Amino acid sequence: MPIASPEIYNEMLDRAKAGKFAYPAINVTSTQTLHAALRGFAEAESDGIVQISTGGAEFLGGQYKKDMVSGAVGLAEFAHVVAAKYPVNIALHTDHCPKDKLDGYVRPLIKISQERVEKGQNPLFQSHMWDGSAETLADNLDIAQELLAEAGKAKIILEVEITPTGGEEDGVTHEINDKLYTTVDDALRTAEALGLGDKGRYLLAASFGNVHGVYKPGNVVLRPELLRELQDGVAAKYGKQDPFFFVFHGGSGSTEEEIRTALENGVVKMNLDTDTQYAFTRPVADHMFRNYDGVLKVDGEVGNKKTYDPRSWGKLAETGMAERVTEACSHLRSTGTKLK
Repeated sequence: MPIASPEIYNEMLDRAKAGKFAYPAINVTSTQTLHAALRGFAEAESDGIVQISTGGAEFLGGQYKKDMVSGAVGLAEFAHVVAAKYPVNIALHTDHCPKDKLDGYVRPLIKISQERVEKGQNPLFQSHMWDGSAETLADNLDIAQELLAEAGKAKIILEVEITPTGGEEDGVTHEINDKLYTTVDDALRTAEALGLGDKGRYLLAASFGNVHGVYKPGNVVLRPELLRELQDGVAAKYGKQDPFFFVFHGGSGSTEEEIRTALENGVVKMNLDTDTQYAFTRPVADHMFRNYDGVLKVDGEVGNKKTYDPRSWGKLAETGMAERVTEACSHLRSTGTKLK
């Protein structure tokens, strides 16, 4: 199947919310990790989301220029070709983009998709994220309104983060404290500014104690039941049941119970990066340790080309990450839900 059209992506999200499941959104940084994500979704018979952060796009742009836009466009174009060979629908998304990177990342990418749509083509990406969590909520929502209007011209869905996610990702850092919990007032202000679909479709990354990375038990207190308070608080004012399509950030290391509660309360997308990074790297480390004298030319020897050939350990890495993606589909209840 090809990369999801705007219509298919909308249907994917609607089905997820109605069925109380969510799509893993897998961060990728290479063609290899892209294939691992696609393979994991295919083996789970689940549609899914592949996403590129600003740091991932910079890495993809190459260390000579480190251009985020060319890195993101290059991988997206590659994905449009290779994803057609996998029997699932895949949406392409860009992850966290703070204010100082909008002009060098999301705005140019939206413009590219607008130009494609004007030519009768589908957008290059299906959704983009605006991370204004470091700004005041008023400034955050002002920028979100502008981006939502521009995204609509490209048939793109906007993801908005209105309050902080703890930890660090690509240089954006927030402390782990009481600010990591979105209030009903925050949600009401968001609905007033962005509407509830009437001004354009958006996904909402609300905070319920989320933290990027993996932490030992007890260091992070997730309250996914808070999402129910946000849904009900906005529904009481606007008369629309479960108005929000939520995104679960900092999903790596979460318990199955926390995930289930989040799904019941409207989460349709959960980001995974740390866990899949480890799943990709762990088989490579094992290969290197087991084949130390083959991957290195020790004491003047010649080594073993079969062990230092990137394909030998790259295949293992792809398998390891694909298995973690398939596991995520099971946890998020998207296994076997692909659109026919």
